[in-house]
Amino acid sequence: MFRPRLIAAAAAAALTLAVAPARALDVASFSTEVSPCADFYDYVNGPWVARTELPAERTRIGSFDALRVANDQLLAAALAELLAKPALQKSPGLKQVAAYYASGMDLAAIEAQGLKPVKPLLDRVAAMKTAEDLPYALAQLGRVGISAPVGAFVRPDVKNTRVNVLTLGQSGLGLPDRDDYFKDTDIAKKLRAAYRLYAQRLLSSAGFDATPATLDALMAFESQLAEATTPRAQLRDPLAVYNPMTTPELAGKAPGLAWDAYLKQLTRGDQRPGGVERLIVAQPEFMKRVARLAGSVPLATWQTYLRVRVLENSAARLPKAFADADFDYRGVAISGLEKRTPRDEEVILLIGGRTGGSPLGLALGELFVSKAFSPEAQRRATLLIGDVKAAMKTRIQNLSWMSPETKVKALEKLDAMQPKIGAPETWPTYEGMALDAKDFAGNQLRAAAWYHGEQIKDLDRPSDRTRWNMSPYIVNAQAGGLNEITFPAGILQPPFFDAKLDDAMNYGGIGMVIGHEIVHHFDDRGRQFDSIGSLNDWWTASDAEHYKARADRVVALYESYEPVAGTHINGRLTLGENISDMAGMPIAFDALQNALKRTGKTEKIDGFTQEQRFFLSNALVWRNKTREAALLNQLRTDPHSPGKYRVLAPMSNMPEFGKAFSCKTGDAMVAADPIKVW
Repeated sequence: MFRPRLIAAAAAAALTLAVAPARALDVASFSTEVSPCADFYDYVNGPWVARTELPAERTRIGSFDALRVANDQLLAAALAELLAKPALQKSPGLKQVAAYYASGMDLAAIEAQGLKPVKPLLDRVAAMKTAEDLPYALAQLGRVGISAPVGAFVRPDVKNTRVNVLTLGQSGLGLPDRDDYFKDTDIAKKLRAAYRLYAQRLLSSAGFDATPATLDALMAFESQLAEATTPRAQLRDPLAVYNPMTTPELAGKAPGLAWDAYLKQLTRGDQRPGGVERLIVAQPEFMKRVARLAGSVPLATWQTYLRVRVLENSAARLPKAFADADFDYRGVAISGLEKRTPRDEEVILLIGGRTGGSPLGLALGELFVSKAFSPEAQRRATLLIGDVKAAMKTRIQNLSWMSPETKVKALEKLDAMQPKIGAPETWPTYEGMALDAKDFAGNQLRAAAWYHGEQIKDLDRPSDRTRWNMSPYIVNAQAGGLNEITFPAGILQPPFFDAKLDDAMNYGGIGMVIGHEIVHHFDDRGRQFDSIGSLNDWWTASDAEHYKARADRVVALYESYEPVAGTHINGRLTLGENISDMAGMPIAFDALQNALKRTGKTEKIDGFTQEQRFFLSNALVWRNKTREAALLNQLRTDPHSPGKYRVLAPMSNMPEFGKAFSCKTGDAMVAADPIKVW
């Protein structure tokens, strides 16, 4: 996935930011003091960063953010029009998202509802009398999207992607990262105190016990869960998180919780029998810990924990006391914000999220595409993808370190890769969903229950390779698990892409994104999957060793970067994204060369060659200024490196960059021994 990290509370804030015009480079903003061969990011973006102030309601501002806000503002205007003119609600999705948006904008109705939307869940938690009631309560919460502490979802079986399977995984921690429960750093201490206060405010505002002793028990309980939680970097190993079991096998490996009862309740539906014959357990040790805690932790502590999870899940959609507590924790303590975002943009974020998978995300996408994506954009983006795939094919064919037999498999996989561009051909009908224009928190739970039901139906179906898992309005792209690449209409906009723009700007923008997503299927994790997206080792042992040696060099390079004094990039956590940047940019550059040969348009524009414009376009995409609190959280928890290093690392390892700007050996932007993965 291509996205830069954004804290949810700030992702859709209003933006007063001058960004590069769609059809011209922001030449006037380039540095006259920093050489492009010394620090290309600072050459392109340094003066802008120095003169730009972060608004109080933003964790970060930059080119990505300007496009996100533009998309949100387009949606806000279109949603307001839907409400003003109900006749425009011509599809089931538009009807549902209009009601959802109306409920989020009606603050008086939110206050009037109080805790009514979550009361059935809180009552279910209160009704537990013994530990035997726990699996039923956990399943009921899971059916409305509350993973406490077990996350459950249906997806294609990674070793046989033609069929769907239920997967259980670790979840349910209140702090941003497992290590925050144990580390003795100032950040960890601050976050623990902030989370404890957050839990206290949620509980007390809802009328529950929030004494120091109760909070001590909560923190101790979550610490035990955190202790058994697999660190983020280790989750990138697909074999480690693939543990197929039957329900009896899970019960034998994780005794203490009635897993059969949990799974039957979780998968119960009107159209299918309950229960699961086979499932994937991503983290068996975590499930073992959950089952042990089911019998060893007092029921009152479990109830406190589940109440916090229920309230936390809906806090931003509940009355002001809860929404303020949520903002103070997530927005202020974690991200360093000083002010809330505009209400319309916040509601859009709460409805659709930022990464896809939201129940109403496609409904927002349906509205967005009707306003902002043309057939010409679809055609030009399709051509770009074809060019970048062709460049990747040539790279594979010319690899000196890969054996012929592995190359055959790699080319087979590349040829089978399916692109999804702009938006799906059809939209969901949302059959069975009924949202209420006066019940924001209730709508969240209704939508989640509907989405869960749709997932459970998938257990009876083969995997659907036409389905979109991203909303078309999102400024992001994705390499999906079925050997697919997705480029929503939301990112096929300036500054990434403009159908009327010259090739260099488009290939440096969206072209690099395309290369990045293609390479994800060949990064340290993606390379382990075959042409239909199944986990299947198609490498010779020698080729795998050659690849790992190159990947280790990428790890070392990024771990040498120190974005904040004392805090380096986690090279293992970010490895997949870094490989995709390091290889995606050269592939996009190769594709540009082929496009220029096809068109013959090689003249300078704005005083720069086409090759220079390629690199300048890419550096402008990563222009940003970020709050230190948000940057530190990114470095601890996010698989993406900060934007500056997504410029410096790939370009300094590309001889083509040095040639374009006449850099010399010894310049900082010229690696002495360039890393070449693909």
